Amino acid sequence: MTTRVAGPLRTAFREAMAFVCSPVAVITTKGHGLPYGTTVSAFTSLSMDPPMVLVSLDRRSQLLGVVRDSGAFGVNILGSAQAGLAAHFARKGGAGKFADVVWYDDSGLPRLPGLAGFLGCRVAGLVDGGDHIVVLGDVVAADSAPGTPLTYHNREFGTHVSLKGVS
Repeated sequence: MTTRVAGPLRTAFREAMAFVCSPVAVITTKGHGLPYGTTVSAFTSLSMDPPMVLVSLDRRSQLLGVVRDSGAFGVNILGSAQAGLAAHFARKGGAGKFADVVWYDDSGLPRLPGLAGFLGCRVAGLVDGGDHIVVLGDVVAADSAPGTPLTYHNREFGTHVSLKGVS
C-alpha cells in the first residue's frame, strides 16, 4: 500500500529532484502492430553481467500496458539536438505520437533516427514503485553514436559539459 505524501514534503522533494541531472530517452514498443512511445528521464543501467537497465513508467501510462503485453521495449537515448523529439513524445497520444515521426524497426522495436544510443530490451521484471512501475530489462541489442547527450535539469533540456582539467 502506498501512502500519498502531500504538502511541504511533496513540494520539497519535487524541488530537490529538479536539480538532479538526468539523461533523456524515448521508451518505445509495439502493440497490435503499432508503435508506442513516451519520453522519460528516469532510466539507468542496472547490471553489466548480464546487461540490464531499469526504466520507470507512470502506472497510468498507456505505454506501460503495451510494454507489459509485448514483453519488450526500446530505449532511444536522445542526443542534445533532439529536445524537440523529447517534447513531442512527452505529450499524450498513444500510437498517434508516431504519425509524423520517422522511425524504423530494430530488433522488433521502434527506433528513432539520429540517436546517441539505442537499447533493445526484453522485460525481465516489474517492480511496484509508488505511482510508477520500475521495468527491469534484459538488454538484447545495443548501439551508440558519438555526440553529446540530451539531459534534463531544473525542468529544462540541456547537455553535459565536461570539466576536464578541473580538480
